[in-house]
Amino acid sequence: MVKMHQMEPPGLAFTLWIFAFLSVPAAGYPNGKVREACSSMMPSHGHSPQPSPEHTIWVNETEFRPGDHIKVNLSGPVFEGFFIQARNAENLAGPAVGSFMLAEERISQLLTCGLVENSAVSHTSKSKKKHVEAYWVAPTDAPEHVQFLATVVEKYKIFWVKIPGPIISQPNAPPLTTSTSITPENLPTSQPVYHLTQSFNASGCGSTKFCIRNPPKCDPGATYCFFLSFKQNNHSVLIEMSGPSEGYIAFALSHDQWMGGDDAYLCINEDHRINVNTAYLTGRTPPVLDSENGLEDISWRVADGLVQCSFRRNLRLPAYKGRFNLDANYYIFLADGEASEGGLIHKHHHQPLITNGMYNVTDSPKDVGGSRSPLLLKLHASLMFVAWMTTVSIGVIVARFFKPVWPHSLFGKEIWFQVHRMLMLTTVLLTSIAFALPFIYRGGWSECAGFHPYLGCTVMALAIFQPLMAGFRPPPHAPRRQVFNWVHWSTGTTARILAVVTMFLGMDLPALNLPDPWDTYTMIGFVAWHVGVDILLEIHSYCLIRKVEVIDDDRIQILQSLTSAEAEGHTFKEIVLTIYICGNTAFLITFLAAIHQL
Repeated sequence: MVKMHQMEPPGLAFTLWIFAFLSVPAAGYPNGKVREACSSMMPSHGHSPQPSPEHTIWVNETEFRPGDHIKVNLSGPVFEGFFIQARNAENLAGPAVGSFMLAEERISQLLTCGLVENSAVSHTSKSKKKHVEAYWVAPTDAPEHVQFLATVVEKYKIFWVKIPGPIISQPNAPPLTTSTSITPENLPTSQPVYHLTQSFNASGCGSTKFCIRNPPKCDPGATYCFFLSFKQNNHSVLIEMSGPSEGYIAFALSHDQWMGGDDAYLCINEDHRINVNTAYLTGRTPPVLDSENGLEDISWRVADGLVQCSFRRNLRLPAYKGRFNLDANYYIFLADGEASEGGLIHKHHHQPLITNGMYNVTDSPKDVGGSRSPLLLKLHASLMFVAWMTTVSIGVIVARFFKPVWPHSLFGKEIWFQVHRMLMLTTVLLTSIAFALPFIYRGGWSECAGFHPYLGCTVMALAIFQPLMAGFRPPPHAPRRQVFNWVHWSTGTTARILAVVTMFLGMDLPALNLPDPWDTYTMIGFVAWHVGVDILLEIHSYCLIRKVEVIDDDRIQILQSLTSAEAEGHTFKEIVLTIYICGNTAFLITFLAAIHQL
């Protein structure tokens, strides 16, 4: 599971709980670095081990002295992963004993378990193998009897834990009188799992159980509804989770709105069967599923495109590392994503839903929602839409077509110029505020947003450059005025084009992720609307000039100047401007409403 990101003060939770458009396996150890399993030797695959070993361990000696090198061989049917240790035969639950040397560096590697360096051997990759060798080096403080143990992974769901190997002893050591036997009963087992016969319902939300729904007040049986509920019963809590997914749905309890240090619960759809797992999230790394989770009364259902699961857990689970107490306040994340063969989960496609505040699910029942986009990023998007869809667009049209329409003076300058300057300065102000918000949210630069931040910085630089350049414009009839006009126009046009491209890219980032393809079509509609109005006013200006041409014998005489000719059509232009502002406002409100719904 992947706290948005984040898309993190409030929030991506994409971006998130982007590794953009990349999926990452979220459980297992394909590279063999299994230090987390040093004690239990249990893979974190969320499944129970097989009962009867099919692989064997043998050694080339039955006795050893400190400093001896003992050849250890593991063989059997084809397997992908392995993990070998030596332990005190009279205390197999104790730490690893001695160290190893590699015989085949291509397929095996050394690991440090506890305080003993190189005290275990594991695989380097998931390549198929039937046989591995290593050398065990007896330490000076070796116990009298040592037994070799191995965990073997055939594939993700099929593995054997602590396969017992031979016992070797020091010379003159007394016979081994006690040993810790390893039987399936000693290994973790899964709770019984039942099949749900009907969909969840929202009855009791806000009165007898704590509910989170997205969209708000949606029916858990609807194919678009994400649903999570908590219902306390004495010292335990019944949890129900549902959502549209072909892979997994998950929720996490967090002390903040950033991914990392969270207690996560996952329902993973594997071949139309649901595996319910827990994991402790560390940073933005993929979650490692727990081999034991303390969950009871597990039930599930896959139907109509929905994954639904329920389970019960105690308010407090002190024996299980990473499980939070449920009678405390947390932000709650709700996410979904893909799962591949073997139950491997991948990063969620969009930002997780995150509650707007911290809640105690065992306190008074509530029916709440959340947001899939952090508040600061929603403000960022809203301000950019206002600036580059509305204020700058209207300001450009006023400067281009309304000089002869509004030539009168206001506070020492023509009205068209005052309107143009006010709108452009507003654009710069809104852009500057919006530009700072993602940096405040991320605490720095985002490496996960593709070209969007680079183009955004370019637009910000051009937006600041424009008014600075305007402050040094030459007088109207100065020789350099024509150069200024072209530079001013080209800089502004470049900024507007890049701003639209940047908005196109930003709308689909996980931290915002407006509905697709609706957002693309709506933005195309806005661009077409603006270009259409621009072309209409250009055609009107051209036609107005043609109207004042008078044919006199065999030549054309211009009876009016360009400025006065355009002024005659001011009523038409003002009507078009009014209609344009109304349409522009409609597009703006549409986008702002969509952002508000996130």
